[in-house]
Amino acid sequence: MNDQKNADISIEDAVSAAADLGCAPEAGEEKTEPYRLYLREDQIPTQYYNVRADMPEKPEPMRLPNGKAATFEDIRPVFCDELVRQELDDDTRYIDIPEGVREMYKVYRPSPLCRAYNLERALGTPAKIFYKFEGNNTSGSHKLNSALAQAYYGAQQGLNTITTETGAGQWGTALSEAAAHYGLDCEVFMVKCSYEQKPFRRNIMQTFGANVTPSPSDTTEIGRKMLADDPTCTGSLGTAISEAVEKALHVPENRGRYQLGSVLNQVVLHQSIIGLESKAALEELGEYPDVVIGCAGGGSNVGGLMGAFMKDKLDGTKPDTDFICVEPASCPSMTRGRYAYDFADTGQTCPLCKMYTLGNGFIPSADHAGGLRYHGMSPIVSKLVHDGYARAVSVKQTDVFQAGVQFAKLETILPAPESSHAIKVAIDEALECKETGEAKTILFGLTGTGYFDMMAYDAFINGKMEDHIPTDEELEVGFATIPAVPGIQAAGGLPFE
Repeated sequence: MNDQKNADISIEDAVSAAADLGCAPEAGEEKTEPYRLYLREDQIPTQYYNVRADMPEKPEPMRLPNGKAATFEDIRPVFCDELVRQELDDDTRYIDIPEGVREMYKVYRPSPLCRAYNLERALGTPAKIFYKFEGNNTSGSHKLNSALAQAYYGAQQGLNTITTETGAGQWGTALSEAAAHYGLDCEVFMVKCSYEQKPFRRNIMQTFGANVTPSPSDTTEIGRKMLADDPTCTGSLGTAISEAVEKALHVPENRGRYQLGSVLNQVVLHQSIIGLESKAALEELGEYPDVVIGCAGGGSNVGGLMGAFMKDKLDGTKPDTDFICVEPASCPSMTRGRYAYDFADTGQTCPLCKMYTLGNGFIPSADHAGGLRYHGMSPIVSKLVHDGYARAVSVKQTDVFQAGVQFAKLETILPAPESSHAIKVAIDEALECKETGEAKTILFGLTGTGYFDMMAYDAFINGKMEDHIPTDEELEVGFATIPAVPGIQAAGGLPFE
């Protein structure tokens, strides 16, 4: 079984040790901040924050394979018109949240800002650890924030069908729920290994009326091609995206559109509600984070959490805040990838995005059970990391699950494996504070719950989980699929000679 020495610290011993060190308050001792702080319903943000408006250098534009910058007309066959406008808008700082979306937000928002007192005690750290918990909805994650907006815009445009991909199943669940609320049909292509590992996620999507297909499938041209090349293919988000786009483009009467759960500018925009609420709650406590940590798969969560605080770094108000984007060592797009234009999907049907990427043909190991399986990264997050406003780290999945188990024992929430990436690094930062004596304020995003990820937890608990870290040779296979772009880059994402 995996070493869980830290996870087995008793709360009683931790409380006693922390009290001796003058750290977190002892059980029963008066504390100055609540375990959970809920904003009022009337404090739900009325506008999304567009961090691009304050970035000194904007993310590079989407491009077509010929190198031309993608226009509204180029993109609108794939996405809803309003979402295309948001995708291309680099200048409008605040964008109104439609009343029809805000009404649904009130069902589960504001989400709580929590102080991890028990974790602080167990670590014996002088740091304050806060987390924003986004798991109080049926999807079990932050994904519903964007799903409601995207489905709303689709319904307003008069669509009848929306399509999407999903990996671990959180986004597919969220969009299925949103589609049901706004009266839309929903077609979900679920990465095959997740489809098989997480049947209950699939069942929830079906409960909301969605049609769920394992990807790659024989229902699309790209799926059939993938299966012909490798009948045992376990799938990837890039492949599932291609299938979903193809499906959307063939809905009769042009009444279908594709909707993506991460990566795109529009999704980071919608998820800015996380950071806006976090900032408002911390202000009520008289706190401001020294460190902001989020897990990074496609970038929607960490981008949304960072936004409101990144504004202060960009304008010089809080220049020293440390922003950490945590990705898996199994799929290390920022820490080992290339910053280049690449297709967002394996079938190469979408426009090109300038982002950190492992190549659109990269297929993560099927043993990688911790989520965050996308080959690329949000252009916004990529640009912030590339320009030095944020930094990226990668962590092994056994360490991630150890942190998740430790957190569950102390804080009573079983975290999603994706979230546990942020927990792992939050623990590391808090232990560093223990060594230095610094009383930093740490904020991380708890994106959701892990109750449908029990096969992964089972593998960890029973010592069957292994760490797969791709070799340089394996990464080169993915890099080879990054296209040449006339006048911009050579094949493989390399600069021109």
